[in-house]
Amino acid sequence: MTPACPLCDKLIRLSELPSEDIVWQFPHSVAFLGPWQFFTGYCVLVSRSHHCEIHRIPKPDRDAFLDEMLLLSQAIEIAFQPRKLNCESLGNQVPHVHWHLFPRRDDDPDTLKPTWIALDRAERDDAERRRLQTAPFSRADIAGRIRMTLHQLQAPTA
Repeated sequence: MTPACPLCDKLIRLSELPSEDIVWQFPHSVAFLGPWQFFTGYCVLVSRSHHCEIHRIPKPDRDAFLDEMLLLSQAIEIAFQPRKLNCESLGNQVPHVHWHLFPRRDDDPDTLKPTWIALDRAERDDAERRRLQTAPFSRADIAGRIRMTLHQLQAPTA
């Protein structure tokens, strides 16, 4: 853990977070429900170890982390049946290995554009922020559906 890292800080404070914010605690990562639930089921999967690049994670831990990402993506797909699931690992703003899993629906007006374009608009436009934070279900229901699916897939827990 690195004290100045916001994701390390979040991992340290897991017990303080609302239950709907934590989707699943895997052995090598934690799945958080993201704020942008227009993309219903959007999660951020954060490595439990602080590394700036995925290739710097020791191979056994890296393989397990990638397997956890695949399980989470499968659970999101089963739970919400998106048209497409975008899995992105960037780290430009927060250099701690993590994945953004964005389910893309048929009614997405930006279906052929990266989600980051809409998220950038949301930083400056309150209406766009509200639209992207709104989902057809409550955050607790969304997290619950993913948890139930992970349980059925026999996902490992920490």
